[in-house]
Amino acid sequence: MNDRRRKYLALSGGVGGAKLAVGLAHVLGPEQLTIVANTADDFEHLGLHVSPDLDSVMYALAGLDDPERGWGIVDETWSFMGAIEKLGGPTWFNLGDKDIGTHVLRTQALRNGQSLSEITASLCRELGIKHRLLPMSNDPVRTQVETDEGVLPFQDYFVRRQCEPRVSGFRFQGIEDAEPHPEFAGLMSDQELAGIIVCPSNPYVSVDPILNLRGVRKAMMNSPAPVVAVSPIVGGNALKGPAAKMMAELGQTVNSASVAAYYQGLLDAIVIDRLDSDHAGAIEKTGVRAVVTDTVMRSVEDKMSLARRVIDAMGNS
Repeated sequence: MNDRRRKYLALSGGVGGAKLAVGLAHVLGPEQLTIVANTADDFEHLGLHVSPDLDSVMYALAGLDDPERGWGIVDETWSFMGAIEKLGGPTWFNLGDKDIGTHVLRTQALRNGQSLSEITASLCRELGIKHRLLPMSNDPVRTQVETDEGVLPFQDYFVRRQCEPRVSGFRFQGIEDAEPHPEFAGLMSDQELAGIIVCPSNPYVSVDPILNLRGVRKAMMNSPAPVVAVSPIVGGNALKGPAAKMMAELGQTVNSASVAAYYQGLLDAIVIDRLDSDHAGAIEKTGVRAVVTDTVMRSVEDKMSLARRVIDAMGNS
């Protein structure tokens, strides 16, 4: 684990993935760790390009994230949204006064011809982030949720409707034409790559868009490095977000074994919580090694401990 020549790649969604990304960043040097964030939940709001998962990881790495809400910037204020409400504008998706600076600069850069990865790198530099954070693609991909009320854009389902509609499937608009970020694609075949980490993010709407980019799934299967996932399901529930609700509505048993099965063919090992240790046997019958540990991350120490456990699991895969 201390061999600083070895590289690691982490695939992340929002809150849960961001927590593990922080732990990994504490135990791996900037030259070792690359984090690829989902951008299929990006959307335009009030004329601004918003990248929720990318920003959740960025703010967490910068130590700016709000641990209470789980998203946005700590000690946020809401004067901007108050003005929007007074003027009769849409307030279903909140943009904080500090957070809005990110979206303004990103939108301006994109309109001036910069790529999403270029503006992300610039924002990370300004925030003092040393580790490499990449959007999964510079091409637009947008998650559409198939529900009993019709097909809904992801943020309409997730924020406006508070995940109330019943889910029946997902579409990733633009995925056929989207290329993975070149560094991301290159790293998966790098002989110095020591491991690929699938963070504890929603498999359907945070990880699947990344895996469905052109060539990514095949590259992961052919990678010389072991692939280890961390289950986002603990004790039959998702710690954050609608993953458990989605699993149930799609007819899946809500447990870590179902998560492992969903990633069938990709994983060498999956890290599960002690509360789910009774599922380890079923997981290992599928040829995936189950690593049982504490996966709930409440403190920086928890995040670092889980990160070390994930890296150790790769050495035994």
